[in-house]
Amino acid sequence: MPIYEGSTAAEAIQKGLAALNINKDEAVIEVLEEAKKGFLGMGKKNARVSIEPSVTEEISEAVTETVEEVMEEVMEEAQPVAQVTVTETLETPEPVAEPSIQQVLSELDDEAALTQLALYLTNITKELNAPALVKMERQENLIVFQLDTQKQGVLIGKHGKMLNALQYLAQVFIHRVAKNKLSVVVNVGDYRQKRQAILERLAQRTAEKVKRTGQPVFLEPMPAFERKQIHSALSKDDAIQTHSEGDEPYRYLVVEPVRKY
Repeated sequence: MPIYEGSTAAEAIQKGLAALNINKDEAVIEVLEEAKKGFLGMGKKNARVSIEPSVTEEISEAVTETVEEVMEEVMEEAQPVAQVTVTETLETPEPVAEPSIQQVLSELDDEAALTQLALYLTNITKELNAPALVKMERQENLIVFQLDTQKQGVLIGKHGKMLNALQYLAQVFIHRVAKNKLSVVVNVGDYRQKRQAILERLAQRTAEKVKRTGQPVFLEPMPAFERKQIHSALSKDDAIQTHSEGDEPYRYLVVEPVRKY
């Protein structure tokens, strides 16, 4: 949860809106602490507010529909190809092999596949009325697609739901078109960096709760690479174990105590 400070609540809000590059209508604002003047310079405290980008219901529904359409396409894609193959085999003893649509989509080399993904993300941001310049960066085993836009709040969404939807679409797309297995991350501004710090704190709080209660904790759905971050943060704790359940894009992490028999 991003927190901003200022000499007044209004100043803190303005700082937060400027940092996120959004206006009040695109934000969820909560005043955590009012400013205190103190006495003779003692006990003075800044106002603290939390600000998160909101997202309109129309855009949220549009992304949900897009995710569902992609999932349906993935499920249905193999069926027509399989039927064509069987028909050709029955009618012609030695059919002339022609690349199917599925084969064409799955034979792009890394650079070609990443270029197509950049174009795909560019088109999606235009459809969402938040056009972005897509920049690609290689970081260790990840390829990061940075979306540079004037409407960060729209592409991040409330609690990062919009960005996670874009992340899911990007991963599905790259798995369909790339010859090799590639891991990609979609980022807007410094959201992912801030999110990593939040996930590390979440991991520690969750571990403490599991050890205190002896009961498993079910975390909210999150992208695979975020689940890996939490798993990595807890991997050295011998009293804790983690595993994922559910189907993408609603797959979630379960943190539970190690059972001793």
